[in-house]
Parts: sequence; structure tokens; C-alpha cells
Amino acid sequence: MSVPLSGSGGEGGLLLGTAGAWAGSTDAGGSDRGGATGGSGGGTAGFDASAGNIGRGGAGAQGGGGATSVAGAAGVTGAAGANALPSRASVLELMHRANTYFVAKWPDPGKAIDSSHSSQIWTRAVYYEGLMGLYGIDPQPSELSYAVDWGTSHAWGLNGGATTRSADNQCAGQTYLDLYEIDPQAARIKDIQADIDRVVAGAAVDDWTWVDAIQMAMPVFAKLGAINSSTAYFEKMYAMYSSAKNTQGAAGFYSKIDHLWWRDANFDPPYTEPNGKNCYWSRGNGWVFAALTRVLGTIPESESHRAEYLADFNAMAEALRAVQRSDGFWNVSLLDPTHFGGPELTGTSLFAYGMAWGVRNGVLSADGYLPVVKRAWTAMASAVHEDGFLGYVQGTGQQPSDGQPVTFDKLPNYEDFGLGCFLLGASEVARLAPP
Repeated sequence: MSVPLSGSGGEGGLLLGTAGAWAGSTDAGGSDRGGATGGSGGGTAGFDASAGNIGRGGAGAQGGGGATSVAGAAGVTGAAGANALPSRASVLELMHRANTYFVAKWPDPGKAIDSSHSSQIWTRAVYYEGLMGLYGIDPQPSELSYAVDWGTSHAWGLNGGATTRSADNQCAGQTYLDLYEIDPQAARIKDIQADIDRVVAGAAVDDWTWVDAIQMAMPVFAKLGAINSSTAYFEKMYAMYSSAKNTQGAAGFYSKIDHLWWRDANFDPPYTEPNGKNCYWSRGNGWVFAALTRVLGTIPESESHRAEYLADFNAMAEALRAVQRSDGFWNVSLLDPTHFGGPELTGTSLFAYGMAWGVRNGVLSADGYLPVVKRAWTAMASAVHEDGFLGYVQGTGQQPSDGQPVTFDKLPNYEDFGLGCFLLGASEVARLAPP
């Protein structure tokens, strides 16, 4: 099993059938999962991980566990009743429970995932994005130490080194940059900045040949641009986003009709799902939606391409709202509910992440989207086992059929990225929720 460095990259490089790589796992049903329960406690303030926004404040965001907002608080009270979210404390309890299960399973953050993969590959990097989201809303010193120990164990380096062009490899830089904002030690961003600087200096803009890459790397460019007050990162980021959106594959991966994304060129029309509709994979669209959320929460209001990002975010939100299941989840195939239809946590969590952020910041209307967020959170909460294990996680892949069947008890081939998605979504729900 190998992780490709470019081209067919992203989740397609993490093949199925590796559940045995996880300590304590014995079968697809998730027996001997181990784990532990846990709760939340007090903490110190000073970090705001809302939508990837570190130390910037921003529309409605507050550092260190604050969760009020410009439009969010008003939206929650104004759309009360059946649409009211549960308490922030109840959301945090599930977040800590799930995270405690994972940390108990992986007490050494530097330990290799298996014989072929270090713990800095994209799956683990996505987990740390979620962990920083949890830390931002309820900062616990142990969680910060766990993240810092992870970066230190890898000497703040990247899988593939500081010359990699793989978005998967660059994903770890999101957390390195977050931790730099908390404690600005130059070593923490030395490699990721050198790597991205090489990309910015080059002419190529077609690196993101699969939509997962947009989430893995796009927020890194946004964060570096904000930290360095440099539009060069923003302009390169836009050029690469535009290439994926408008020119990769037949005519870009983004449907200007459906306002959803094909995962890569292999799924461009005439490829269709069994019902004849376009193949829009839930998590692939979730990656893009999360990336736009994180970028919009990081770049300044004056950034020259912000309006386009915002328009794409709003159009996606409307398209996604229309296909939410009645139980609050989204199907793995967004337009074909009969093709492996059923609950799936990762795409649902990423959609909840963006929509809750949008409501909280006045980008999406509370009347229109708070009910969607409420249903999504109910679904997400239903996936959490008593011991913190997360059900309904589709394993790594690139299309609806991968990692099937997806069930409440099945252990996915990699647990880390599913938890990262859950923590991201839950962190924004918690910010939107009443105390």
C-alpha cells in the first residue's frame, strides 16, 4: 500500500483492507476496538480555530472557548424551538469522548500508522485539523501537547520532504501553522513555508488533479498569506483552485449546473451513477466545502478572489441542503440515494462544519440553514459509541462504492481522518450552540 505523491493522489492512494494496521483491531465489525471514555475539563484561552482562523478574531469568532457570533447567536435564538441546537456542553462531551478513545489507542503521536505509513500522512493530518478545532473551542493543555509532540516527532517536516508538490503531504502544514500562531517558533513552519514558496515561485498551477487536494493544501496557502501579509500566496492559491475548478478534466471538476464537484477526471461525464445522475461523492464535496470554509475564515475581506470563493460556498450550500437525508446524514452518492445509500459520517461532518460556520458568520441565513445543521448534528451524535468509537465512517477511497458496507459498528481502514472530520464539524456546531 502506498500513498501517491501526485496525479491520482488523495484518498485513492490509501487502499482498503488495512484494518489490521490498527492496534487492537481484529475484524471489520470493530471487535476488540479498545478505547476509553472521557470528558472535558477546564483549560486556558488564547486560540481560535474557527474555520482555520488562528489568532485573527474575525466575524463573530472568539478565542479560547468563546462561542458567540455576529449572526449565529441571533440565529439560534431567532430560530428556536425545534431548530434549537443542544447545549455546547453536550457537544463538547461527545467531542472529548471520541478524542479520548483515539488518544488512548494512539498514546504516542509519532508512532507510525503501519509499516508503510508514518503518522504525518494526510489521514493523520486531517485528525490534527479537527483536534485544533476542539482545542480552539475548549482548550486543554493535554490536547495542545499531543499536537506539539506530533509535530516535534516529525521535526516539523513533511512526508516527501520540503520539495513535495503533493497536497496530501502538505496537509500537515495546516496544523504546523496553527501551532506556530500559538507559539511562533520558526522551526515549526520552516519546511512547509519552504515547500509552498517553491510552488509559488514556479509556473505550474495544475497540481490539484483530485478535489481532495483542495482541502489538503488550499488552507495552507491562505494561512501563509495571512501570516506573511503576502498576496503572492493568495494569487497562487487562486490559480490552482481555478485550474481544478475550470480546466482540469474535461472542463473542470465543478459543475456550474449542479454546483457540486466531480472527484477527479475519471468521474467526469459521461460517467454516471446507476440512476443516470452525475457522480458526486459526498466526502469529495465535503473536502471542497471545508476548504472554502477554512479559506474564507482566514483571508482578509479585501482579498481579490474572496467574492468568487463566497459565491461557490453559497452555491454548494444550497445544492447540499437540497439532498440532505431526513435523518440528517448525507448519502455517499449525493444524487443517487440508491447507490450505497445510508448514513455516512465524514461527508456529513464536513457539510455541518461549513454550514454552521456560515450561519454563525452571517454568510448563510439562520432560517434556511440552522435546521439543516440541527439535523446534521443529531446524525453526527448518533454515530458516537459509548466508548468514543465513531460509526458510519467510510474508509479511504474515491467514490461511493469504496469501503462498503458502511455501518455503525464497522471499523474503517483508517480511523484518524474520520475523527478529524467529526471534530471539525462539531467544533463549529459547538460555537453556534447555546452554552
